[in-house]
Amino acid sequence: MRTRRSPVPGIPNGRGDRGSATVEFALVLPLVLVVVLALVQVGLVVRDRLLVEAAARAGARAAAVQDDPDAIGAAALAAAPGLDPTRADVQTTRTGTRGDLVSVHVVYDEPFRVPLVAWLMGSGVTLSADAAARQEFG
Repeated sequence: MRTRRSPVPGIPNGRGDRGSATVEFALVLPLVLVVVLALVQVGLVVRDRLLVEAAARAGARAAAVQDDPDAIGAAALAAAPGLDPTRADVQTTRTGTRGDLVSVHVVYDEPFRVPLVAWLMGSGVTLSADAAARQEFG
């Protein structure tokens, strides 16, 4: 009967690295999970940034044809159905009369919704967008 030689001197039968892949995986897994959760949170923030921009554009279109601030705010928030209306603020600035610019400024306090990311990074960020249109009345 032949005995097998160990490829590594001093370690019988080369079994010294047994289970090392499991240990390495257990050490790296938390870091990988944090990175994946952070990417999910970045995707959610980018999505809400696009919704805030859409709300500003819709608010500017509404402000171009009417003067009611409640209707302008409702039109802006209707264009962004994924946003929480209690965290949004829509402000309208008018200069002059017909043909002059009306601008809408939308501010949204975006909370971090992914639990581990919220624990590491804080409560959230503030997103804002501006849009302008020409008044069609006045």
